[in-house]
Amino acid sequence: MGQASSGIGARKTGETQMTQHKGLLKWVEEMTQLCQPDRVVWCDGSEEEKKRLEKQALSSGELIELNPKKLPGCFLHRTAQNDVARTENLTFICTLRKEDAGPNNNWMSPNEAYAKASTIFRGAMKARTMYVIPFSMGQVSSPFSKIGVELTDSIYVVLNMRIMTRMGTPVLNVLGANGEFTKGLHSKADLDINRRLILHFPEDNTIWSVGSGYGGNVLLGKKCLALRIASWLGKKEGWMAEHMLVLGIEKPNGEIKFITAAFPSACGKTNLAMIVPPEGLKHKGYKIWTVGDDIAWLRIGRDGQLRAVNPEAGFFGVLPGTNSKTNAVAMATIKRNTIYTNVVLAPDKTVWWEGGDGEPPQEGMDWKGNPWKPGMKDKHGKPIPGAQPNSRFTAPIGQCPTYHPKLDDPEGVPISAVVFGGRRAHVTPLVYESFNWQHGVYVASQMASERTAAQYGKQGEVRRDPMAMFPFCGYNMADYFAHWLAMGKRMKNPPKIFHVNWFRTGQDGKFLWPGFGDNLRVLEWILKRVEGHGEARETAIGYIPTSKAIDLTGLHLKPNVMDELLSIDRQTWLEDLKLQEAFYAQFGERLPKEIRTELEGLKKRLEA
Repeated sequence: MGQASSGIGARKTGETQMTQHKGLLKWVEEMTQLCQPDRVVWCDGSEEEKKRLEKQALSSGELIELNPKKLPGCFLHRTAQNDVARTENLTFICTLRKEDAGPNNNWMSPNEAYAKASTIFRGAMKARTMYVIPFSMGQVSSPFSKIGVELTDSIYVVLNMRIMTRMGTPVLNVLGANGEFTKGLHSKADLDINRRLILHFPEDNTIWSVGSGYGGNVLLGKKCLALRIASWLGKKEGWMAEHMLVLGIEKPNGEIKFITAAFPSACGKTNLAMIVPPEGLKHKGYKIWTVGDDIAWLRIGRDGQLRAVNPEAGFFGVLPGTNSKTNAVAMATIKRNTIYTNVVLAPDKTVWWEGGDGEPPQEGMDWKGNPWKPGMKDKHGKPIPGAQPNSRFTAPIGQCPTYHPKLDDPEGVPISAVVFGGRRAHVTPLVYESFNWQHGVYVASQMASERTAAQYGKQGEVRRDPMAMFPFCGYNMADYFAHWLAMGKRMKNPPKIFHVNWFRTGQDGKFLWPGFGDNLRVLEWILKRVEGHGEARETAIGYIPTSKAIDLTGLHLKPNVMDELLSIDRQTWLEDLKLQEAFYAQFGERLPKEIRTELEGLKKRLEA
């Protein structure tokens, strides 16, 4: 850990021991003058530093140490009760021109944003320590990687960034004396939701976040840099930053095919990234390799093929509903060296959450730190959950049983298929393949999910979330579609694009498809299509598997269920096209003509 002192001159001495980058030193000094911390500490990423910070966080109550025998190296953290999720309504893209941010983003002019946030940041770190975190998204020195520096007054942020990124002295060594970096400033300030802002300045390569301590708002390497800023950089530099998992499927002969997949929230992205082959397919000897569960950076390799890396070094996953049946790999991953956020603390210093393994403890402390017992109800008679519905775990990716170090290739893994999916009860079949790249971009641009009972808003309401990027694209989404189309033209052999829907229901309202590990059966058909020998029939919407094309060995579905899963109701689709047209209307003339061409083509095929 670099030197620290209360005197600015002494701080400069400490800084120069860490870096000779004059631009970085100047910026840190400017932010120090604004936030007025008592000390400035430069993080070196060492194990000794980690132990020291953990000790400080335990003494301040920022962390609670968990049972060292049952959960070695694990800690519990509680956020403020008004600070438990991403605050999208307080998240802004700050570009000179409003139209560059697009209708998909909240917009604020850079001058207004800097001024408004500066009043909150001014003096916000008095009596606190400012930590300087140099970090790399992606392998340090990889052609894919981007360097950032986050300034924060939260030890929780430092310890999470240790897990989620590559951080410390090696990053500064690569940055050198004049390298480019994303400037990230964060302060918890007073955690007042009325003084909370998450601001992105893509034209300045800068992120400011104030008034929050929740990971999605304050781990600035994650959604803020790796998606919102990176998507802007990718458009400018000719690559793509996507809200996607990356996984490899290995055949018994050792050949591995890699796919990326994008899903809106509550559609099982992490579960798919860590999928376990079902009993009926185990005889085929497939192995699954998890490259990443949330973010993919995609570049066209020297061979003209699309390649992907996971820019993160850890998982920041949702806990409720995660158990040994839904995601055994995740459960194995989080048994050690994990930071748990907003879950139940049991008397034996273990943790529990709704939908987790085992029975809840007979008593414990809930996510707010209050005494809690199973069956407790509020004054309206509703059950009081022990864990916050968006409670989280942060764990190193290297602990994942299905992660292989060779998958951390700085050149990325070659992508054979791109999969998109949503949660639709009736419209969309289990799986279909687009006709070509342009048609696939259209398919992804109109993907949608229906709100569940657990989500805010009217249940069943259709929410469009193109490429699962609507909340994360750092610029006008119409230009984003155009960028996807342009990328396809540059590839020698673009990956095939597919759409899946694990959530189709029957007349009784129950899911027709079992999901979870059985989703590998669908992925197997997708790989066969990539290789040119999967059976399919051409339809108005794309290529759909024949009724016997998906291996159902060991799966006992009711008669005609597969026919229902793979069926298309033309009238329902035509009704959905009206919703699509209304969604596209917000982009006006900026929407690429290719998207309108594909929509009109589908309409004609459905009416034929």
